[in-house]
Amino acid sequence: MKKVIVIFTFFLFFVFIARGQGEIDNQQKIFYRNESTFGFSLNSTGYGASYRYGKRINYLNKRLFEGDFNYFRHPKEIKMYNPYSPNSRGFVYGKTNLFFNIRLGYGFQRDLFRKIDKGGVAVRYFFTFGPSIGFYKPVYYEVIYFLSMNTYTIVEMKFDPTSLHSPNDIYGRASFFKGWDEVKFVPGGYVKAGFNFEFSKFDPFVQSLEGGITVDAYPWRIPIMASPDNNSIFISLFACFRFGKIIDKYYKKAYEKNQQLDNSFSY
Repeated sequence: MKKVIVIFTFFLFFVFIARGQGEIDNQQKIFYRNESTFGFSLNSTGYGASYRYGKRINYLNKRLFEGDFNYFRHPKEIKMYNPYSPNSRGFVYGKTNLFFNIRLGYGFQRDLFRKIDKGGVAVRYFFTFGPSIGFYKPVYYEVIYFLSMNTYTIVEMKFDPTSLHSPNDIYGRASFFKGWDEVKFVPGGYVKAGFNFEFSKFDPFVQSLEGGITVDAYPWRIPIMASPDNNSIFISLFACFRFGKIIDKYYKKAYEKNQQLDNSFSY
């Protein structure tokens, strides 16, 4: 949560600085253009990656189609190590499942301010919604099992509060790939809203920073931790860096023609 707030504050600072400077942009522009972008996000509940296609409706509005993949953390997760085996893998004591989701969304984006200078920033707001397919797999631990006072073996097992009374019982986390044959799926839905600040200096390319809020909802609680305070609704703030390009073929031809004219005048 603190990381998201710090990064989003930096984004806003960057936007205000960028809007106050720049040279006049003489690049060829076509406003009826489509955009294809990828994004990497840091959320108050984890992190994720996404793809988005924006189809221009008119001068100010786009229709959005997006797909997200996200990993969720429980707010009570604390990474630790076995104090008697400092070289072992770190683990989260009490974690029972790793939780991920895939979102498939549809929505809209509207421009509030368009770029005029090369160093300027275009400001937009957007809203998307759609199905959110969650899936979770069990976490396995490498547990110290004593055969006698002086001998022990390492056993891979799920978290069991009746036998794992202390973190000292755990040598470390087992392989990430252990337990994928036990994946469980849960259907749900999501809504997302936020602001997009596009700052690319070269018009065929898209670079932007986003910030906003996402709500994922499921019909039952997701058992991430061995505790009663697991959630079925996840509300998260996010900060996202997006990059991509304009994919309109008519725009590409116009841009290349404009670049040729600029090069001829430079001589």
